[in-house]
Amino acid sequence: MFSVSVRTRSILLASAAAVATVSFARAQTAPQTLPPVVVEADKQDRATTNRQPTSAPAATLNAPAGPQGPLGVKTADQARHDIQQTPGGVAVVAAEDYKNNSVASTIKDVLGYVPGVFAQPKWGDDTRLSIRGSSLSRNFHLRGIQLYMDGIPINTSDGYGDFQEIDPTAYKYVEVYKGANALQFGANSLGGAINFVTPTGRDAKVNSAAIDLGAFGYRRFQGSVGGASGPWDAFFTASNQSAEGFRDHSYGHSTRASGNVGYQFSPDFETRFYINANDVRQRIPGSVTRASALTSPETAAAGNVINDQQRNIDSGRIANKTTIRFDATTVEFGAFAVDRHLMHPIFQWLDYQYRDYGGFAKATDDRLIGGFRNRLIAGVNVVNGEIDNKQYANVGGYKGSLLSSSLDKSKNTSAYIENSFYFLPNVAAIGGTQFLYATRDRTARFGASSSGSTEFNLWSPKGGLLWDIDPTWQAFANISRSAEVPSFGESSSAPAIPFWLIQPQTATTYEIGTRGRRPDLTWELTGYRANIRNELQCMYGAPGQCNVVNADRTIHQGLEAGLGVAVFRNIFSNIPDADKIWLNLAYTLNDFRFDNDVTFGNNQLPGAPRHFLRAEVLYKHANGFYIGPNIEWVPQAYYVDNANTLAADAYAIWGLKAGVDDGTYSMYLEARNIANTAYIASSSIARTANAASPLFEPGTGRAVYAGMRVKW
Repeated sequence: MFSVSVRTRSILLASAAAVATVSFARAQTAPQTLPPVVVEADKQDRATTNRQPTSAPAATLNAPAGPQGPLGVKTADQARHDIQQTPGGVAVVAAEDYKNNSVASTIKDVLGYVPGVFAQPKWGDDTRLSIRGSSLSRNFHLRGIQLYMDGIPINTSDGYGDFQEIDPTAYKYVEVYKGANALQFGANSLGGAINFVTPTGRDAKVNSAAIDLGAFGYRRFQGSVGGASGPWDAFFTASNQSAEGFRDHSYGHSTRASGNVGYQFSPDFETRFYINANDVRQRIPGSVTRASALTSPETAAAGNVINDQQRNIDSGRIANKTTIRFDATTVEFGAFAVDRHLMHPIFQWLDYQYRDYGGFAKATDDRLIGGFRNRLIAGVNVVNGEIDNKQYANVGGYKGSLLSSSLDKSKNTSAYIENSFYFLPNVAAIGGTQFLYATRDRTARFGASSSGSTEFNLWSPKGGLLWDIDPTWQAFANISRSAEVPSFGESSSAPAIPFWLIQPQTATTYEIGTRGRRPDLTWELTGYRANIRNELQCMYGAPGQCNVVNADRTIHQGLEAGLGVAVFRNIFSNIPDADKIWLNLAYTLNDFRFDNDVTFGNNQLPGAPRHFLRAEVLYKHANGFYIGPNIEWVPQAYYVDNANTLAADAYAIWGLKAGVDDGTYSMYLEARNIANTAYIASSSIARTANAASPLFEPGTGRAVYAGMRVKW
């Protein structure tokens, strides 16, 4: 393969050179009049849709209209229109909803107001992320949610995900598909999928420069450049970020870059090449006891300091996506390759080299059949790779002697189909299924690792209804199956259960809900219940330890509620729409528990709060000025062990932000945790725990951030 550090520099230089050749002359869109917030999403993108399918007009929420843009990349409004043809919980978060009015340094800043998503930073860019209780047993990395960049997989081939390579400033919008609602991506895990979409050179105001500064030595510089000339367009963005960190031993810095170059052979034929490179260095302060987290939150775990624990990543990624449109049918296909080097001194010095590659093809057909609209999506994904796995003794942060080595190979092929038939002009019956063939194979080369392999063949069907009650209001219901193949990290040493004996996690989920988007009111209300077999859980281990194997039966159920409403209008002016006070709220009810387990009965599953609320009230003026308070509230402590003997802590923190955004220039000032409350932001989980168990991640204390951005 290649040296990633050299590759990173080469990609940056090559991309900058490619972009420099492109003319930036193109029409500019009018500036937005009001700063947006996530649940509200009350402004329309002025850029546009691709050609509409030859189908009967159906009532849809905020259907976009206008001239044609890039064939293979939608605007945020187009993405929102398309995603709302899903009979279940989904969301689109536009960049303007978070990037111009907050520090936007972690995935929580992006997804914090999406109901059903629990995202809590741990240290640096690392975040504990769960959707509908996915991945709660994973105390490190991410599992149970499939991540995509521009529709192309970015998880490792055995299923892990990381947020250190996600740069929130790089995207034009983010799509969230909860659970099996991600079937059209070929994703079938309990948590669903998240797709990060980058701009193109044909977007308006893609040239930008920004600076963010704030508490605990935080600073970030970001810039982007793009444009179009004839059939060519290009976009490139890069950021450099560093922070001393709130806690001891939490210093980190990163440089991230991404871009794409597109060529339109015709209005119906486009190809686009993507590049992404990351250089991340991050020290790990570690989990501590509950008492330490609440009384001395800045203090790092002693072992983390002694062993200089870190998570460092060098990565490079290349991909291509080609889109061809044939009247009512659009076909997308492409390929990708990733080289990732993880340098991770923790209890041992982990030296992992990931090499992942694959391809995909997807067809979308939207037409009239016998006078009825019919929308068919079918595709196939191939994600393969290997991990050159070496583990050394950690001697004060340096490599000691080699302790173990293996070569871990994964193969995943998924085929999926989903059909929406509008048996009434505004009511669709939706059915689909996915088949997944996956293998995991380990070849032990040295030390305690053992060779083994396993194979999976899994079907995941789905059926649902989507009712467009009027052009601004939908109701939906579905029944779906999801399946999650275990990774190489699942196993237990006592009792001896190697990874190849772990069964796939499967779930049957029932979901019903409604959503709407009106000028003064947006809402989402969804209820769901997932009956899970063989959930990957911490079933063995001494107090404070976690060996992930299969539980028998578990239940995940809950409510997801989002609300955006103009509670007052024209406060200081009689001019229509001059100003307003907007309430933005996201509430999640989590009820996760064992189902008559032999050991744990009907205990609550640990790791997530039962109630989680985020809300803000903003005064917004038509000139772009906004100001208002916000709150995050966990009113009830939640357990951190299966035995339900140790809990985190209830908390409430509040903040304030103010700024101005006229569509070209934006400035913000943001204060977080103004009361300097000591609280537990996230936790690891265990089979059993006690007061001495180091499972808790303290939340950040009082912090103030400020930033400026210009776009042209």
